Amino acid sequence: MTTPLPLHGGELERRGLRDRVYELVLEMLLEGRVEPGSRLSIDTLAKQLDVSPTPVREAMVQLERTGLVSREALKGYRVAPPLGPAALSELFDARLMLETEAMRLAMPHAAVLLPQLRQAHELHHEWVERVTEAMHSGDGAARTTRGYFAADAAFHRAIFDCASNRFLLAMHDDLGALTHRMRQTVIRGVSDVEEAHAEHAAVLEAIERGDAASAVEAVDAHIRGVRARSLRDETDQG
Repeated sequence: MTTPLPLHGGELERRGLRDRVYELVLEMLLEGRVEPGSRLSIDTLAKQLDVSPTPVREAMVQLERTGLVSREALKGYRVAPPLGPAALSELFDARLMLETEAMRLAMPHAAVLLPQLRQAHELHHEWVERVTEAMHSGDGAARTTRGYFAADAAFHRAIFDCASNRFLLAMHDDLGALTHRMRQTVIRGVSDVEEAHAEHAAVLEAIERGDAASAVEAVDAHIRGVRARSLRDETDQG
């Protein structure tokens, strides 16, 4: 078997720069700082980030995989439009398959998963309270919303980490960016964050009982609940 050649410092540095540019552009997209349909100029982004066009171009190729940007022949990249009902339904079909399988694979590692999941659930609860307070006060601050979604994502990520399948995790990460973009289009009401927290609690309780079948069912019910609420909000906005 051929031993892979070690990476030179220059290549490692280039990869690190590309990853950093990717994170910066991803943050810009998820925070809604660029309108859907807007053109993304590689040269302009390179100047803004004070880098050469190469890491920006490489980052855009990565971002295209997430569905956050689209490339048009001879026209370059644009911010993808918000997901419509059909695309949302497809997204949640994919999430159902990935997340229920991740839960099934994670159950044999419940001893490792439980402390991580309990911590994530507590953090999620804290952000539910902050979002609830912000909504009651009429302050739908973007920072509060982002914090809530990050806490929500941490709960799901713990399950994927314990599933110990790098390919499943990679697919989850790709869908995760698209899911976060979907979330930026709407801030749902207090009932949504409370329902999501209760659904997380049902997952956690099933794992604590060691009931693998119920844990998978609870994950399935949670994703279906999020889908129903997302499609309802999409219909209400249409």
